[in-house]
Order: sequence, then C-alpha cells, then structure tokens
Amino acid sequence: MSLDEIINEIKNDPRNEEYTKRGIPPIFQINPNARILIIGQAPGRKVEESCIPFNDKSGEKLINWLGIDKETFYSKKIAIMPMDFYYPGKGKTGDLPPRPFIANEYHKEILDLMSDIRLTILIGKYSTDYYLKGKTKKNLTETVRNFEEYLPEFFPIVHPSPLNFRWQKNNPWFENEVVPVLREYVNNILS
Repeated sequence: MSLDEIINEIKNDPRNEEYTKRGIPPIFQINPNARILIIGQAPGRKVEESCIPFNDKSGEKLINWLGIDKETFYSKKIAIMPMDFYYPGKGKTGDLPPRPFIANEYHKEILDLMSDIRLTILIGKYSTDYYLKGKTKKNLTETVRNFEEYLPEFFPIVHPSPLNFRWQKNNPWFENEVVPVLREYVNNILS
C-alpha cells in the first residue's frame, strides 16, 4: 500500500471523521528514505492549527536535544509518526491520551514504507510502552535512565514539553548524560 492510499484510509476512517470534516489531515512526516524515526504522543492544539509536527515549544526543545537545525528536522532524513495522528483533545490535567487504534491499525503499514530507519526515538510513556512492551522499567524515568539497553534500535526519551519542566529540573542527569549520547547517535546516522 502506498502512503497516499494509507492517508486516504486514515482520512476515511469514521473514527477520524470530525478531523476530516474540518480539513485536518493526519499529522505526520513520512519519507521512505528517512534514517531516523521519531514516535511521539499526538499533535497538540498548536500543531493541529499548522498541521506541522512539533511546530511548537516542544519541537524547539526536541530539535535542541537532537543537536540539529530546523531544516534537518523537517527534511527527508527524519520521519515523525506519532501514536495518534490527530489532536485527541483536552483532558483534566493536559491533553487526552492518543487513541490506541491509530498505532494498532496504521503504524505497521507506514513502517513498511520506511526500510532505512537506523534509529527510532520514542518520546514519552505511550510510545515506550507500545514499542518496548514487556521491556520497560518500573516507570518512564527508569526506562529513559537505562536507554542504552534499547540501543541501537530504540532510544527512549521524555517528552520535551514545557509542561515537563519540573521533571527536567529534578532529573538533571537527562540533559547532562542522555542528551549528549542522543546527539552523537543522531549526528552519526545523519552524517
């Protein structure tokens, strides 16, 4: 199945009807030549407005963590496939979780289009729980702390959201020890 066929299937899925009616396409960045795949949570409200993945403060932080520029981030070398391709809405303490059927029914079809992925960066609890099923630690912090166990295929990290500032402040080892390794992997794959 081609990417266009998959996109049409997603748009025509009755569970995505409200988005399609509003003219919102599935929000992702897929390229058959991509070498790095980023699997995040779901687009936020701001990203839904622009339909550009990570086009917000989280994206700025993520680009910084990766040690690349915006042009490289939005190039054919990087694919972005969130756990939900649409903004799931607001919950009591933040955005609602991604709808599980998106990953269950569409991720494999899309992954099959990208045979040159050398590293998959898993952002946050939803993607790590899904892709590292049965191999995660007691919580996301410990999974990220033990990131080396999942290399070279997966690199789990926390969400770069500004709302995550308290976690980042309480866990300085992440920026001091994990981010430099992430940058090195990204640089080696892209160069």
